[in-house]
Order: sequence, then structure tokens, then C-alpha cells
Amino acid sequence: MSNKIKFATVWLAGCSGCHMSFLDLDEWLFELANHVDVVYSPVGSDIKEYPENVDVCLVEGGVANQDNLEIILDVRKKTKTLISFGDCAVTANVPAMRNMLGGTSSVLERAYLELADENKQLPYAPGIVPELLDKVRPVHEIVPVDIFMPGCPPSADRIKATLEPLLKGEKPKMVGREMIKFG
Repeated sequence: MSNKIKFATVWLAGCSGCHMSFLDLDEWLFELANHVDVVYSPVGSDIKEYPENVDVCLVEGGVANQDNLEIILDVRKKTKTLISFGDCAVTANVPAMRNMLGGTSSVLERAYLELADENKQLPYAPGIVPELLDKVRPVHEIVPVDIFMPGCPPSADRIKATLEPLLKGEKPKMVGREMIKFG
């Protein structure tokens, strides 16, 4: 039986910048691989279903649509330590700019009718196009979060400083500008 940490990453409503910063860990990814089994990740596996008993999960992005909501509820239920990964997960950041438009109808009309050059039509494909939620919300407004890692994106150094203590069964110290600065 492996004593490696079951590790996952999830990408909700965000730009993937946090995952790109994660990949900027470069050689340290080899060290990380000695301590974790990547059991779910858009950049580290092709697994379609979020597994049970995940030890640590980095969640990038805000909760913007029905798919995001279902995924984050499942992730929280099956994860011991959930990390809000980047400003979009921590505050809803750029994806939440649509909240100013006042609801899903005005958002869809603005994007697909008012600003469209050609083929003006609202997207409608049940089961294919996820239904938008009324507002984009940060992860902690939907489920409890264990660790907040701000940054747009968080630097590779911050990601490493957050993950390294977890590999030893310790909680990272999220204090000081280098660990909690937004942006």
C-alpha cells in the first residue's frame, strides 16, 4: 500500500493561469511526484471522475455554472484538505465581473447577441452548455475551504511553500506578503 498523498487539482471558472504557475514548479515537480499520487487533474491525468479519499486538492477558479457547482460539492465531500488556489477561487476575481451585469439573462444577451458580429443566437444545448449560476462566487461561499492561496496566479514559490509542509503532515504558514499578497 502506498503512503503517498492522494493529490488532485481542479479547474473551475478561471483562465488556467494557476495551473500554468503550478507547472512552473519545474524540477520540484519530480520531488513532488515522489510524495504524491496525482489522482485527478486537468494537467496531470486523464481521469474523468473525481475519486474518493483525496488528501489534498488545489481548486482554481470561481463557481460560475452548474457544472462548477456540482464539481466543487463533490470535491469537498471527497477531499481532506481543500485549497482555494488563486484569486479567482479566493475572491471570484475576473470571472465575477459578470456579476455587475445583473443575472444570467443579461450576461448571455450581452455576450451572444449584443456583441456578436455574426450568427447572433443564445447558446442552448442541454447537457452540453452548462447553465450559468446567477452570480459567480468564490469557492468558500459554496463549501468550506481549509487553506487560501491568493495570487493571480500564485507564484511557483508560493505554491511550493504551501505544498511542502503538507507533504510532512504540517499546515503551511499563510502569513507575510510572500504568501498572502493578492494579484
